[in-house]
Amino acid sequence: MNHAAVGRWIELGDGVFARRYSELDLSVGLVLGTERCLVVDTRGDAEQGAEFAAAVREITPLPWTVVLTHDHYDHAHGVSAFLPCAVWAHQACWDALQDVEQVRDRMSARVVESDTELDLGGRRVLLRHPGVAHTAGDVVVHVPDVGVLFAGDLVEHVPGGSFSTESFGDDTALAGWPAALSALLELDITTVVPGHGEPTDPEFIRTCRDILSALLTLRRAVRAGELTHADAVARSPLPKDVTLAALTKPVA
Repeated sequence: MNHAAVGRWIELGDGVFARRYSELDLSVGLVLGTERCLVVDTRGDAEQGAEFAAAVREITPLPWTVVLTHDHYDHAHGVSAFLPCAVWAHQACWDALQDVEQVRDRMSARVVESDTELDLGGRRVLLRHPGVAHTAGDVVVHVPDVGVLFAGDLVEHVPGGSFSTESFGDDTALAGWPAALSALLELDITTVVPGHGEPTDPEFIRTCRDILSALLTLRRAVRAGELTHADAVARSPLPKDVTLAALTKPVA
């Protein structure tokens, strides 16, 4: 058995669960209502999606709806295991996935614009696009009655810190990320489930926002010729490799 592929459930509140995987330190989610359930992300391919779907069925027989927090493969490419069902994502996420074979079936696509409320029966869940940040199509899932937020990769909680080199790509908008985290802090939350890492609290969102703001200031100085990359690394709150990824990979 590949133990890295086997997840473990963490109950965050009544009928609200995170499922954690050692592979990629990934977190996905499940929210139960009385009439249906909501699956938050689907893992990285059809096989991984099938494992997660089977794990959900061990918890509940309720019909499911899926939400994708963003288009990156480790969160979205397992969706075929859950079809046919309604799948919610931001339009930018759907655009990025249009050529991906595993999610080519767009017939069940639903679009999250700014705020979308889902009724699971006895429980409402809010899907929110807080702005362009980690990707153009980030979506978070807020479960107000238990104060839980599934933040996708807007928040990453790697062992001993926050971000990794993989947090920053050419589809990242570093300039918009701090404001997106500020928008999350406006929600009434007590538990935050990052896309990678163990569940945490709202204070960690503030920590991540401050780190990103510092990186943004350093990048502005580098682009203005006021600092070298070496100078920026020396002043950064993050390790050298993560800092350089943040300074060089995102275009925006």
